[in-house]
Amino acid sequence: MAGRASFGRKGRKLKQDAELDITSFMNLMIVLVPVLLMMMVFSRITVLELSLPELGDASSAAIDTKDQRLELVVRANSVAVYYPQGYLVKELLSTELGHDYEALQTVLKQIKQSLLNKDIDKKAATLLLEENTPYEVIVALMDTTRSYEDVLITSVVDAELFPEISLGDAPLSAEQGSK
Repeated sequence: MAGRASFGRKGRKLKQDAELDITSFMNLMIVLVPVLLMMMVFSRITVLELSLPELGDASSAAIDTKDQRLELVVRANSVAVYYPQGYLVKELLSTELGHDYEALQTVLKQIKQSLLNKDIDKKAATLLLEENTPYEVIVALMDTTRSYEDVLITSVVDAELFPEISLGDAPLSAEQGSK
């Protein structure tokens, strides 16, 4: 009987249990899981919230100090810092390398410090941009306006400047108005 197949009651062959070989699947998972985890690090998206400037009469005479806005008028050849609206603090001319973000950050630090000395914690700033301002310039200006790196004891931290950023159209310059 050793060479014969065994049959059940009704004459059918009994099936043997098949072995489940999952080694190739496990090898695939061992390679796939680290690859997917590495890709998660590269696909991080950062979202920055913007607020629109409020509509209203810009020439109102009695504006409360807390309602005054910091404005940066960005042109192709300069960045002008106004605080409050209409009062020029400093105009920074562009260099051959582009806008001078370090000088802009220095001016913004001075404004922030003078406001903190008066116990005013202002967080809002408005970027007024010309029509054809490149995207890279807008992002660099937003980063410069939001915060700066500072050394606190022995570590480098991001110190807050004006994190609430609004975007708007720059007023026409004298050259554009005369055309």
